[in-house]
Amino acid sequence: MTAVWGRAQQQDFRSRVRGCLLGGAIGDALGAGIEFESLDAIHGNHGPDGVTDYVTAYGRRGAVTDDTQMTLFTVEGLIRAQVRRDTGAWHPPTDIHRAYRRWAATQSEWGPDERRKDAGWLAREEWLYARRAPGNACLSGLADDRMGTLEEPKNPGSKGCGTVMRSAPFGLLVGWEPQLVFQLAVECAAQTHGHPTGQLAAGAFAVIIHGLARGEALDGSVQHALALLGARPGHQETTDALQSALGAVRQGMPSPQRVEALGEGWTAEESLAIGVYCALVAEDVRHGLLLAVNHSGDSDSTGSICGNLLGVQHGETALPPAWIAELEGRATILQLADDFAMEMTQAPALHGPSGASPAWLDRYPAA
Repeated sequence: MTAVWGRAQQQDFRSRVRGCLLGGAIGDALGAGIEFESLDAIHGNHGPDGVTDYVTAYGRRGAVTDDTQMTLFTVEGLIRAQVRRDTGAWHPPTDIHRAYRRWAATQSEWGPDERRKDAGWLAREEWLYARRAPGNACLSGLADDRMGTLEEPKNPGSKGCGTVMRSAPFGLLVGWEPQLVFQLAVECAAQTHGHPTGQLAAGAFAVIIHGLARGEALDGSVQHALALLGARPGHQETTDALQSALGAVRQGMPSPQRVEALGEGWTAEESLAIGVYCALVAEDVRHGLLLAVNHSGDSDSTGSICGNLLGVQHGETALPPAWIAELEGRATILQLADDFAMEMTQAPALHGPSGASPAWLDRYPAA
């Protein structure tokens, strides 16, 4: 794959990766301050249009939540899986699980443990050591070393949106076939959520992102996800939710009421449906993201999912500059996005038979 990347392709891919991660973080931050409010309360506190800009959450404007935190560790885990492939060990779910365990440490420890030389650079970012209403299933699923699998998942009855909101990076593996992207997202979802809907919604989301990252249209990417879903046992809830999102597009002008007819976003299939619907009807990124957060329910997760979709579809330059400027962790997000794009397009120059970059291997240890 790396041999066929031209300069224009590399630039386009990097813009889509940046757009995906920044867009998701912006949507997350827009919803962070209203996550637990009803639509009536949002209108009462912020006016008839609801939230139209960042509002203070966790002591600042532009603050992100566990959605962005876990997404970043997904990216880091994927990079380290690629690096570790050189050692002859190739099992990406294990690398993702280790990355999620590093995220779990940020939820319970005061700050980075400098003695952990194998932790990599992301786990040394102090701003990530902040607890931002993480999901119980994510915390309990990662509370010990045992990795949940499809055969023995963690939290067998859980289908919360915590699987979907962290799974966009799987779709950025543009060199993979869609069914493999789907499978990896499903396997990694089982590390915290055991219900088929929680897993399959994550797989469907990853495949939709994958299509967009390859330059496909959003509706076509959704149809591809539906086709893959149809072959999986237990797919009906996720399939019905995506069909409802497609149907809502044809029902008239977008509104908070149409969003709320799809659910509140606390469960995996509802958050996916809301994010997809808002991205499908978005006049532009700003319109889509504000529609995705102004509803009763899990506003930060639906905003994050919609932002991932719109960001990867249109690239970073389509994102509102003022929201980027005030976003918490922007430098880290951009660094990680660029590292991911470089790893996917230029890996042999970073760690290959002809030599390796010590700086790269310090950032992403193979151990």
